[in-house]
Amino acid sequence: MCSHLCMLRHEMGETSLASTAKSERKTLTKAAQRAETIKQILDTAEYLFSKRGFHGVTLKDVAKGVGVHHTLIHYYFKDKRELFDAVFERRGPVSAERRMKALDAYEKETNGKPTVEGALRIFLNTDFDLYIEGGDEWKNGLALTAQVANSPEWGAKIMSKHFDPVVLRLIGILEQALPDCPKEDIFWGYHFVTGALMLSLARTGRIDKLSGGLCKSDDLPAVKERMATFMAAGFHTICKPRKT
Repeated sequence: MCSHLCMLRHEMGETSLASTAKSERKTLTKAAQRAETIKQILDTAEYLFSKRGFHGVTLKDVAKGVGVHHTLIHYYFKDKRELFDAVFERRGPVSAERRMKALDAYEKETNGKPTVEGALRIFLNTDFDLYIEGGDEWKNGLALTAQVANSPEWGAKIMSKHFDPVVLRLIGILEQALPDCPKEDIFWGYHFVTGALMLSLARTGRIDKLSGGLCKSDDLPAVKERMATFMAAGFHTICKPRKT
């Protein structure tokens, strides 16, 4: 039978183990709480930036939306620009990676004989699917992307960082599909495509009013169904020899 000292050691051992486990749980809880706080900050900032733009939002606005003192925002992010970059970093790389993989798979499947509409559909539908399937967070994220893309101040720099490789990948596939088309026309064609895409992702509501409710800017499935076909026709048209 275990002596009193033995029992005491046993109890102390259990207490020590329990204390260690409790400490680990506490540490994990703190880490989880920190991660949740940062997510709330990023979600709130993303929503506000998508509605008001970079200059229309302050760190105090973000803090108020989260329900914390603004000093907590400064604890995680040194300034508004760092917060904005962190917000954008959550979405941009995901969109670009999905597109790149989809384009790689499409080129392999078509065995060097892609079509304009096929390439555009792959390129466009990845973002449309993110919007349709990703819920409000992705809706806000893509609306913010649309704002960034149209910002002459620093939009080109941010978009180039995340999206130039995948855009040039698309251009390369379009060149295969349109071997006789001047390269400048292919770039202009992409320019028109991305303009329409950004307007659609921005969901301004203008088409709702113009059409008397027949079309709705939130109806991304309708845009997804039509845009690639419409834009492919445009590529084929501008690539035809023009009258001088």
